[in-house]
Amino acid sequence: MMNALALDIGLKRVGIALCVDSKVAIPLNAVFRKNREQAASEIKALIKEHSIALLIVGVPKGATSEEEMSKRVRHFVSLLEFTGEVRFVDESFTSKEALKFGVANSRKKDGKLDSLAALVMMREYFHLS
Repeated sequence: MMNALALDIGLKRVGIALCVDSKVAIPLNAVFRKNREQAASEIKALIKEHSIALLIVGVPKGATSEEEMSKRVRHFVSLLEFTGEVRFVDESFTSKEALKFGVANSRKKDGKLDSLAALVMMREYFHLS
């Protein structure tokens, strides 16, 4: 059994979901990015706290900014100095899918939607319902 963390990396927030023993997935509070180092530091702490063995990281596919965002995402992941397994997955439509959870006032930039998008990636990766 292993614990995994899904990351929906944005320029302002990083949505985060945790999966315990490949069975139960829950959204965590998003990390607000003041700068890359601070955000990476907060995520490193989560990786350590939850004994994470797998990172599932969303990258945009097919968007006009795909290459640029993919580079930024991969660079951010390198800052985590993570020695476990990293899987990059298509994050297209995860935010739209996350809206189905009925997030109250999804217009607010509180990070809930970002973490629910990470949860969607996690559920798809592990085929959880």
